Amino acid sequence: MALEIDHVAIAVADLDDAAERYSRALGAEVIRETVESEGVNVAIMKLGSARVELISPIGEDGPIAAFLKKRGEGIHHMALRTDDIDAEVSRMEGCGLRFLGGVRAGSEGTRVTFIHPKSLNGVLTELCSGGA
Repeated sequence: MALEIDHVAIAVADLDDAAERYSRALGAEVIRETVESEGVNVAIMKLGSARVELISPIGEDGPIAAFLKKRGEGIHHMALRTDDIDAEVSRMEGCGLRFLGGVRAGSEGTRVTFIHPKSLNGVLTELCSGGA
């Protein structure tokens, strides 16, 4: 089961402004989506087989709002794509990695879960599968 980089997510305070800036700089079309289960609005730009996702909180509560208050704008997480998220979670748990919640719905019809940052040297890492 090969893993590959799926996307890098960047937390931003003003999604409209950031999406305009990134779209212009990267020359990429912006696809917008709201992911209720994660409490975020997302602006997605596809770059080859990977994506840049700008994420902004829906409200003033939730993990992205807390991240912005504590750390400000910047890279929030990296995401790794797998063909079989359930098997990959089991394999990684066998390696001692800890997860933040179970597998759930993500953007563009994906299934996602997050690896605790303490498991991978302080980097929040998302596993995702399926979707567009």
